[in-house]
Amino acid sequence: MRGKTVSGKAILLLCLASFLAGSLFTSRQTWNHPSHQTKQPQNIPVMPNHVNRLESVPRDCDHKRKLVEGTSSDIMGEVTKTHQAIQSLDKTISTLEKELAVARTSQSSGGVQLPLMERASNHTLQKAFIVIGINTAFSSRKRRESVRETWMPRGAKLKALEKEKGIVIRFVIGHSTTPGGALDRAIDAEEAEHKDFLRLKHVEGYHELSAKTRLYFSTAVSIWDADFYVKVDDDVHVNLGVMATTFARHRSKPRVYIGCMKSGPVLFQKGLKYHEPEYWKFGEEGNKYFRHATGQIYAISKDLAAYISINSPILHRYANEDVSLGSWLIGLEVEHVDDRSMCCGTSPDCEWKAHAGNLCVASFDWSCSGICKSVERMKDVHNSCGEGDGAVWDVNL
Repeated sequence: MRGKTVSGKAILLLCLASFLAGSLFTSRQTWNHPSHQTKQPQNIPVMPNHVNRLESVPRDCDHKRKLVEGTSSDIMGEVTKTHQAIQSLDKTISTLEKELAVARTSQSSGGVQLPLMERASNHTLQKAFIVIGINTAFSSRKRRESVRETWMPRGAKLKALEKEKGIVIRFVIGHSTTPGGALDRAIDAEEAEHKDFLRLKHVEGYHELSAKTRLYFSTAVSIWDADFYVKVDDDVHVNLGVMATTFARHRSKPRVYIGCMKSGPVLFQKGLKYHEPEYWKFGEEGNKYFRHATGQIYAISKDLAAYISINSPILHRYANEDVSLGSWLIGLEVEHVDDRSMCCGTSPDCEWKAHAGNLCVASFDWSCSGICKSVERMKDVHNSCGEGDGAVWDVNL
């Protein structure tokens, strides 16, 4: 064949045959390759997942539409349940704070000296609506008698007022510089007769009123679980029924401070009755105090009383006890209620208001920071400005 020439036709047929043989071999290898067998199952299931998610969209939208179209009563029911849960949590926190206050008060050096009948076993707090502490002194026996003979019930009626209306009233006093002396024995005898004192481990003195006020609230909150704690002077007339009705309107507020709010001048001159040694803290000479309730009578809610008890060791005392209390509360989330019915004048002011149907919570003379000559005039003020001896028993709480 080396000597023969191959024709073009033969070459063409040979090339064609080689191409067909190569194509057949390649096709067999491709169909038998394992990679193609695994790729198909991996890619095919991807689409059903997307289909399932798309099918779920109408169902979700329909569910949300049904929620939105729910009845208003269901929504209000959920809101009510949430509100009740918040109130329950607030009460729990308040109870824990009071228990802590009880523990701290019992362990502190300035505690309370109570009759055996009034000591709560295992720190069980006595429920009350209002606890009224009447600030008094050793020399004020006649003032106390004028209060007992007018607006403050005595004996069995005092106990009934606590049980039926939740209104607790006590004269608040400490002890003399010589414990067990004649002054203390006189108070012991008066307590045995009337059983209406709250004795504090506190040395009495005019310049110690801020400390006494602080200790009063700390002690009261460790004995009574009350909605309100009141401090009132023993030369002020009070209408208990009007007070209960007035305070009931603020019962749902967690932190409230009620009284006749004022902003008196800061007295920097030495020798004056209400001289403020720390006047420089309030700015330049001639400045005024921040707003605070006048000291003749004011009230705070139980959360604030618990706050005072818990923080008692670090609460600063100024010269005037009403300023001190205001300073303890000024930086807190507290509602200041300026109630002018708590600072009515005596006759004819309170008398005119009584005739008009606007009975006052409390009456006194601004010029005397109390009722002038209260021993002689308390009964007259009670007769002209009082609500009537049975009014407090008719109050629906």
